[in-house]
Amino acid sequence: MSNYRWGGYLLVALGLLNLRYQTGEAGVFLHSAIIAIPGVIILVLSFIPKTAQILEREQVKKIAIILGIATIVYAALN
Repeated sequence: MSNYRWGGYLLVALGLLNLRYQTGEAGVFLHSAIIAIPGVIILVLSFIPKTAQILEREQVKKIAIILGIATIVYAALN
């Protein structure tokens, strides 16, 4: 679970950094929300025992890695 939590914290931090450093840009709140909301969702799901069991499955891990990397790339390019 710690990998999910680290990833969630990373996405939240990137979203907040994006919000801070692009202040004044058009649509900055939407772009920051696209980055931070998945991080918040991952964090919440990792602390709920039932969903934590689901997150431990191999298929879910692979999907989470792909989506996490895609979100990080989006944050870097935005």
